[in-house]
Amino acid sequence: MSTAVTTSSEAPASPLPPANRPVVVIAAGGTGGHMFPARAFADAMVARDYDIVLVTDPRGRRYADGFPAREVVVLPVTNAEEGGVLGKLKAGATVVRSLAMVGPVFKRIQPKAVVGFGGYPTFPALQVAGNDCAVVIHEQNAVLGRVNRLFQRKAAVVASGFARLEGLDSRVRHAVTGNPVRAPIVEARREPYPDLSKGSFTILVTGGSQGARILGETVPRAVAALPEALRQRIRMVHQVREEQCDGAREVYAEAGVEAEVWPFFQDMAGRLAACHLVIGRSGASTVSETAVVGRPSILVPLAIATNDHQTFNAKALADAGAADLVPEADFSAARLTSLLENRLTDPEGLRRRAAAARNAGRPDAAEALADLVLSAVADASR
Repeated sequence: MSTAVTTSSEAPASPLPPANRPVVVIAAGGTGGHMFPARAFADAMVARDYDIVLVTDPRGRRYADGFPAREVVVLPVTNAEEGGVLGKLKAGATVVRSLAMVGPVFKRIQPKAVVGFGGYPTFPALQVAGNDCAVVIHEQNAVLGRVNRLFQRKAAVVASGFARLEGLDSRVRHAVTGNPVRAPIVEARREPYPDLSKGSFTILVTGGSQGARILGETVPRAVAALPEALRQRIRMVHQVREEQCDGAREVYAEAGVEAEVWPFFQDMAGRLAACHLVIGRSGASTVSETAVVGRPSILVPLAIATNDHQTFNAKALADAGAADLVPEADFSAARLTSLLENRLTDPEGLRRRAAAARNAGRPDAAEALADLVLSAVADASR
């Protein structure tokens, strides 16, 4: 599939040859937390004979390689919360430019639906969407984001990754689909919980770029403080900020703990499948992927997350008996050492938590969302 790219710094891409298939616009941007679910949903729609046009921003464009889009429109929208008054003025100007870009694209492609996954590029797409197409919003977190909250009344339906959705207008139709996850994650669900009979434990530590620092500082020290007999049975797979890699490796080595420490892991699905316990932040993707694969976790919500949405995300697994929720203010090496010792000396408890996580997972979320969008398209065409 050839993909045209339209950006704010170049002339719009030449019109593509007339498509024989209907088009769905996916608007998502900023982070992998928006882009990964959007990609999984896109794959489901392509399999149903729809073409995809992706509307994103420069940050989201980094995640768009391999995205099954007929066209990628990269908007210049920026965060209005940064840069004070000047930042707000700049953000307003980029919104105007973005609206001017999206309008002609929509007129040309005539989308059957616009599906917003959150992030600033969603604003122009949802604003321009007309009455002749279905508008569907998907919220990955347990709290509606700013743009999704603003446009929820325009949507035929708001889909969510979690059953609990804070900020939802009671007049808005709501459907719980779960968060679409990448195909390799769904495949990893087939792998049983790793055998504990040998007494060894693999711990996977993940963290977003802005939230990984505390994990890189605290987790190695906590593991190093465990009793020696327990340390000798642990293998750490730790995703950490690049500038923290050497320090984390040194702490693990001095403690005699086998460790693989890198700033990025390609095969996250395989690493999730091979681990006995996950330690991480509680972004929507982390929580959803951990649940789909069925692994117990220790979740540390990012304290500065908008509307404290990571705490609400974590509660979904904590309330199901699949995770420990540790507020960032309480996340010390001593607290984590104690918690790890309790969990790793209770193999049966780990198995129960793994089963609870698996039961909470929604491996069919992409298909459920695709069904919902097709239903909205049918309603809009009546």
